[in-house]
Amino acid sequence: MSLTDEEIAAVCSEPDPATAGTHLQHTMYRVKDAKVSLDFYTRVLGMQLLKRLHLQEAKVSLYLLGFEDAADIPSDPKERTRWCFGRRAVVELAHKWGTESDPKFTGYCSGNDPASNGYGHIALHVTDLKAACERFERLGVEFVVKPGTGLVKGIAFIKDPDGYWIEILTADGVADTFPEVD
Repeated sequence: MSLTDEEIAAVCSEPDPATAGTHLQHTMYRVKDAKVSLDFYTRVLGMQLLKRLHLQEAKVSLYLLGFEDAADIPSDPKERTRWCFGRRAVVELAHKWGTESDPKFTGYCSGNDPASNGYGHIALHVTDLKAACERFERLGVEFVVKPGTGLVKGIAFIKDPDGYWIEILTADGVADTFPEVD
């Protein structure tokens, strides 16, 4: 059962002034094959590669992507790092070297398996849900939920190459679906 307005008011507080300037900076996905994932997030979803970092001792590379204008990305490496980690809503793809060619590696848990049912998804706003989904269809993207077929009619869900779910929505579509929600 959903929380009542009174229950919500009792547990939600105004942000502490000490948290001013805090924002969600990135979410991280572990990926099997950096080449396949970078292709998907840039070519299919339209993100820009903002920064890459290599952790030699851990044998891990981090690729940070977001929806930014390429002309705004600083060329100086240190300034680019500072700029990148000041952005909002960045996706970090973490690639453990060798997983792409390890026949024993079976992939990562996306959190959407009914047995684990943990982490859910990220969501991307598009300007035209129908056109975006038609394009995903042409590109061979796997759908979890096509527009108009799920519990919430004005959204879609697709999968990335590692099986992570990505919700595709428009602000109008969500507002039309939930007009009474505050």
